[in-house]
Amino acid sequence: MVLAVFAMGYNLLFGYTGLLSLGHAMFFAAGLYGAALPMVHLEWSALSSFGTGIAAGALLALAVSLLALRTTGVAFMIVTMMFAQVAYLLTLYFGEWTRGDEGLVIPQPQRHIALPGLDLDLTSPTTRYMTALVLFSAVLLATLAIVRSGFGRVLVAIRENEERTRLLGFDVFANKLAAVTLSGAICAAAGATYAILFGYAGATFASIQYSILPLLWVLLGGAATTLGPLIGVLLMYYLVDASGPLLEQYLPGWKLSSLGIVGVSLVLLVLFFPKGILGTVRERWVKWLP
Repeated sequence: MVLAVFAMGYNLLFGYTGLLSLGHAMFFAAGLYGAALPMVHLEWSALSSFGTGIAAGALLALAVSLLALRTTGVAFMIVTMMFAQVAYLLTLYFGEWTRGDEGLVIPQPQRHIALPGLDLDLTSPTTRYMTALVLFSAVLLATLAIVRSGFGRVLVAIRENEERTRLLGFDVFANKLAAVTLSGAICAAAGATYAILFGYAGATFASIQYSILPLLWVLLGGAATTLGPLIGVLLMYYLVDASGPLLEQYLPGWKLSSLGIVGVSLVLLVLFFPKGILGTVRERWVKWLP
């Protein structure tokens, strides 16, 4: 569910605004380190660190978008990827604080949220699950409200025809800027939650792989659908996780990895579900799907 929130943040930019980014790993990592660094080095509480994680991602997204949005199309994709690589290298360069690939481990006593009359132990599997469910539900409802608002309609208009939207009097740059910042904040919320719930933050989460994964999740589940990111994450996560043991059990002599199974599945999905699973279902059968 935490990764699905990451995918929903990406979907807001790619699916609804039509901006292809390969740099969203830096927003996830900003939330991750924005929460983990204060908890490890300053001994801040989990709730305060969650707030700093979201703030770090939103501010980074605002700063990056002010520069990246001066480009369009493939150039925008390349610029965001370059910024993400800089962020990844910075996590390695400042290894004294971030621990680089080794990562930071958040002490268990700090992973709890103290509220009046309530103390949530985030090291408990049940509490972690419910916390992730609350975050996922809140972001899902917020995303649904955003895309159905006037702002969301403008984003879709920009995706469909940017020049016509500008001629209608809308400030395209300002709306894009808001979309990137909001997308970065949601991805940072996912990163901060991941750090707090699982007690770990590492440079791997800032690598290019974590910029490509949300794109795959959104494409599989269906771009510009509210539940598509969740479907894409479920499919990819459990397909990779479960295909290895199944291959060993039923095809012991075959040299086909779990990623090979994912590749074959992607080809089949592209052939039979060209707009993703929920996108194709909405187009062909269930028109009311959000």
